[in-house]
Amino acid sequence: MSLTLDFEKKLDNFTLKVSLDAPDGVTALLGASGSGKSMTLRCIAGIARPDSGRIVLNDRVIFDAAKGINLRPQERRTGFLFQNYALFPGMTVFENVLMGVRSAVHKSKADRIRLAGEMIERMELSHVRNSRASEISGGEMQRTALARILVNDADIMMLDEPFSALDEHLRFSLEKELSRVMREFGKTVILVSHNRDEVFRLAGRVAVIHRGVIESSGEVRAVFENPGTVHAARLTGVKNIAPAKIDAAGFITVPGWGIRAPLRGANEDISGITAAGIRMNDMRLKPYPGETGSEKSGLAASESAEPGRFYDFAIESVTENLFSYTLDLRNPRVPDPRPLYWQVSRDIWRPGTLTGSDGEMAENAGISLFIPDRAVMALRG
Repeated sequence: MSLTLDFEKKLDNFTLKVSLDAPDGVTALLGASGSGKSMTLRCIAGIARPDSGRIVLNDRVIFDAAKGINLRPQERRTGFLFQNYALFPGMTVFENVLMGVRSAVHKSKADRIRLAGEMIERMELSHVRNSRASEISGGEMQRTALARILVNDADIMMLDEPFSALDEHLRFSLEKELSRVMREFGKTVILVSHNRDEVFRLAGRVAVIHRGVIESSGEVRAVFENPGTVHAARLTGVKNIAPAKIDAAGFITVPGWGIRAPLRGANEDISGITAAGIRMNDMRLKPYPGETGSEKSGLAASESAEPGRFYDFAIESVTENLFSYTLDLRNPRVPDPRPLYWQVSRDIWRPGTLTGSDGEMAENAGISLFIPDRAVMALRG
């Protein structure tokens, strides 16, 4: 089963232009608030109508503007988990789940009651079966809403910020449960989120959307390793972004960091490259075991080593986090240095002698860090 999207819809501030293929498994739409993620789900569900294009679900055309096809929401067999779960607060858990059983398919009332009861047991909601939706916990509300989707035997599950209404502790405890439910569903799942960590853990594929346009898409790890654009880099957690250019030798150079590295791929498209990005934890005190580097020459000294360089930085400040430190670094050898942030675990590096008895940063405190060539991302936009 799969979903194919190719449509446009004019919104207040931009035009939503979605072109995406989503196979079985979890595909995440990652974007900031107001980027068009939720509207995309509404168009798939039939709640909103695109201005042009088509939507195909499991080889069944559910929308085609040119041919005048626009199936009603109840005909599309989509399961939609809204941010607020959209439960009927005055109804019991059982009654809410029963509402999801399609009477057009299960005409017998006894059959509908049986299916609802079985789904309640499967979702471990038997203890609140007769409780009103307004009386149960946030986690139980989420499971009730999921049960209503699953009992409908939907062809696709769409989850709009499924953890936004939950506190951090409950979100952590329910994430594994939701992951299990999505795997057992066995069909296409579209997960909308602005949380990169959530997307990385739960999805197999991701599409990064910015102002209605999908800027980057593919397998989650591949997109996070090479987001492609400045906006996609920021959304996937890249904190270090600075102006860059491609030099005559085909290397990417970042004047503000004093860094120069070869492009990741020999055939990489260099058109539109305006910036470079480095993740805060991709820099290291030394190469990994088996790698070597020369602090004097600045080059990795062995052919078996991971390609990269050592760079010397001045430490502007150190921020203490719960389990790590974040160093604000500047390259003193460049005329207009840009900040470069390094986040390091406490068990790898500590300020130590960098601070005096008064707690102030020691004068001329510096550090030498190894930056692998692969850590330097070429970005557009």
